Amino acid sequence: MRDASNGAASSAPLMLAWDAQSQIHLIIGANSLAAARCAKSLEVGARPIIIATETADLHFSLAEHISTGAAHLISRDFEDSDLTSLGREEVDGVVDMVFITLGGQHALSRHISQKCRRLRIPVNVSDAPDLCSFTLLSTYSDGPLHIGITTSGRGCKLASRLRREIAAFLPKNLGSAIDRLGSVRRKLWEEDHAAGLSDAALEVDDDDTTGQKHTFNNLVTEGDMAAAKTRRIRWLSQICEYWPLRKLTAITDADINEILKAYSSSNHMNETNGVNGVSKKGKIILAGSGPGHPDLLTRATYNAIQNADIILADKLVPSPVLDLIPRRTELHIARKFPGNADQAQEELLQMGLAALQKGQQGDPYLYGRGAEEFEFFRAQGYPPVVLPGITSALSASLFADIPATHRGVSDQVLICTGTGRKGAAPEPPAYVPTQTVVFLMALHRLSALVEVLTEYAPDDLERTRALWPKDTPCAIVERASCPDQRVIRSTLKNVCQAFEAAGSRPPGLLVVGASCHVLHGPGDSKWAIEEGFSGLDELHSEIQDLALSQEI
Repeated sequence: MRDASNGAASSAPLMLAWDAQSQIHLIIGANSLAAARCAKSLEVGARPIIIATETADLHFSLAEHISTGAAHLISRDFEDSDLTSLGREEVDGVVDMVFITLGGQHALSRHISQKCRRLRIPVNVSDAPDLCSFTLLSTYSDGPLHIGITTSGRGCKLASRLRREIAAFLPKNLGSAIDRLGSVRRKLWEEDHAAGLSDAALEVDDDDTTGQKHTFNNLVTEGDMAAAKTRRIRWLSQICEYWPLRKLTAITDADINEILKAYSSSNHMNETNGVNGVSKKGKIILAGSGPGHPDLLTRATYNAIQNADIILADKLVPSPVLDLIPRRTELHIARKFPGNADQAQEELLQMGLAALQKGQQGDPYLYGRGAEEFEFFRAQGYPPVVLPGITSALSASLFADIPATHRGVSDQVLICTGTGRKGAAPEPPAYVPTQTVVFLMALHRLSALVEVLTEYAPDDLERTRALWPKDTPCAIVERASCPDQRVIRSTLKNVCQAFEAAGSRPPGLLVVGASCHVLHGPGDSKWAIEEGFSGLDELHSEIQDLALSQEI
C-alpha cells in the first residue's frame, strides 16, 4: 500500500470479519451511496439510523427501508451528541459505526471523522481514504464462505471486477461443502474430546488466519496412541488441504460416513473389492504428474488423463492437474496421511485391479512406488504402461532459481529420501562441498534431519562421516511451479525455525548446498520467504498475445 497524500509506503490494513448483529450504524446523508450503506447494514443484521437535512432528497430505496421500519430517519442537521446518544444502551449510547456519504470535500465530513477518531468509533467517508478508519470490501458470499476484496479506496471499481473473477473461478456449492465439513470436524472434535484427549492431541485450529502448522505431515507411528485415535480428524484436515475444490464440493454425507467408519476400524484398509473378472482385458498406465503446473505434463500423460475410465491419485497430485480430469471419469484419491501409507497404497492397488478386471483403463498417479506398482499389476497379468513425468526432484530447484549444477559451485546432484520404509530414518549423506542434495519426503522430520546432518549421533563411535556445516545454504521449495509456490531460503542452522514460523504448505522438498545462494540468499536476515510463481502463466499469456497480434 501507499499513502494517498505523499505516495509513501504504508502498512497493510487489518482485514476483519466483524459481527455487526444488532449494532447501531449511523449514516450521514440521503443519496444513493447512503442507500447502499443502509442496505449493507441491514444485510449484516445492524440497525441503520439516517441523519439528513429536511431539504435532502431521499433516495427511493432509502425511503422504502424507512417506510417499512427497517431504518430510522432523523430529519435535521448532524449534532456532535448524536455519536454518543443514538447508540445501544449496553454501550452507553455510543454508536457502533459511522458512514459519511457527503464526500471528502464537505466540511462536515472532516469534522465528524475527527470526532469519531477521538471516540474510537469506526468511520468511513466516501471518496476520502485519509478520513476513513476503515473501508468496505467488495464481497462474495456462499453460505459460511465470505471473500472480501479491497483496493483501499483507490481501485476505481477494480475491486468489484476482481471479486467477480474470483467468484467465477470457484466451484458451485462450495459453501455447502464448508458447512458439511465443518459440522463433521466439530462432531469429531467433540467425540474425541469426550474420550479424554487433550486439545494438543486434537490439533485444534486457531482461526482462519493460520495456515497448516509445520507439523502437518508429521509421521504417525504405531506407538503414538493419541494420534492414532484422532486419525479421523487428521484425515479431514488432509483432504481439506489436498483434494481439488471440485471434488470437495461433490462430497456427500454418505461419502464422509463411509470413510470415517473405515478409519474407525483397525483393519480399515485391508478389504478388497471382490470384483469378479470378466473377459474384457483392461489396461493400467503409471503416469507422472509433474511438479505441479499442468503445462508441465507430457502430451502422453495428458492424453491418458482424457481417456481413462478411472483415475487413482495420490493426495499430493496438484489440484490443477486433477482439474484436467473429465467430469465423466471416476476419480479416487488415496486416504493417506503419515503413518498409514502402506494400507492406503494397498487400497489403491486393489481398486486398480478391480477396474482392470472390469476391462477398464486406469491411470494412477502414484508417487514414489512405481516399481512396487509395476510388479503388483504385472503379477496379476496386467503389465502397466509407464509414462515418466518431469520430476520435482530436479525441476523444483529451477523454479526456485537454484542452479543445482552451477559451474564452479556444484558438480553433482544427490537425490535422497528423508523418510525410509515405515518411517525409519535413512542413512544421512556425508558432506561434499561441491554437491547439491535434494531431500524428498523430509519436511515432516526436518529438525531430526538437520540434526543428523550437522551432528554425530551419540552411538556413532567411529565418526568418520563428514558433517555438514551449519552455515550451509539451503532452501525449502513448496508447491513448485504453482501460483502459490513458496520458497524459504536459509541455512541449516536456521531453516527449522524458519519452517516452524512459516508453517507447512505441502507438497515440498529441501534443497541443501552452496548452489542455493548463487542467485538468491536470505541477505542480512536469518531467512527469506518468497511467495508465488507466475512464470508459466505469463509465458502462456504472452504467446497468446503474440498469436493474436499476428492474426491482426
